[in-house]
Amino acid sequence: MSKAIEIGRGYLGRGRRSGEHALRRASAADRPLPDFLVIGAQKAGTTSLLSYLCQHPAVRPPVRKEVHFLDHEFERGPSWYRAHFARRRPGTVTGEATPYYLFHPLAARRAAAVVPGARLVVLLRDPIDRAFSQHNHERVLGFETLPFEAALAAEAERLAGEEERILAEPRYRSFCHQHHSYLARGRYVGQLQRWLECFDRDRVLVLAAEDLFADPRGVVLQTQEFLGLEPLPPSDTSPRNARSYAPIEPALRERLTAGFAAENRRLYELVGREFAWG
Repeated sequence: MSKAIEIGRGYLGRGRRSGEHALRRASAADRPLPDFLVIGAQKAGTTSLLSYLCQHPAVRPPVRKEVHFLDHEFERGPSWYRAHFARRRPGTVTGEATPYYLFHPLAARRAAAVVPGARLVVLLRDPIDRAFSQHNHERVLGFETLPFEAALAAEAERLAGEEERILAEPRYRSFCHQHHSYLARGRYVGQLQRWLECFDRDRVLVLAAEDLFADPRGVVLQTQEFLGLEPLPPSDTSPRNARSYAPIEPALRERLTAGFAAENRRLYELVGREFAWG
């Protein structure tokens, strides 16, 4: 296929998607805002969990898994957001999963303003495994060129001032904040506290990614109960977006484990459960 034909097909595809969205937006008043949000963490199984939940006949899937309304597209307004969900049917719920929401400093207060009745599902993964998985993901996407240990060493400089700028300039999109936040995204306490300041604790379900990987049906049933759904195990629990890669160097893992120890203890105290990490 020639490059010109490939580019032309790309433009046609984007144009078709834009036209479809415009049609959905015209009927936005008949479309719900999400009943639930899977807000993170990145590389903790959010794609798998949403896929499993959407196998339930009472769960209507979004147009795409990650809508990015509460982080990147908030200025487009609620009608733009509604256009990503199917028309309401009695007895059904809908939701989306954008894992950047947990980490983005403005997403919680925006959610409280637009979807105050939503239920929040949080998947947390061992912060070291999560960071390593994210690094491999960014390398595959072409967003990272540094080896893992070098990327960790560069992280503080890359992220310096980025959260403050996002807070000061709400339309600002920080590439480094989204793509190079390997260790920062694993410091879960501050992120969860930001959401718990905006939503009652009984509207937030905190799960362990390791439990989802080991017992997907059990975790899905727990999530269905939280969402008020009739229990119905998913038929297909094959993992989504799973990749294999070489293990972390043992010496580096040991250093990172020591570095996260105090943060993880604070997390255990906040959520009232321990995780099998470290």
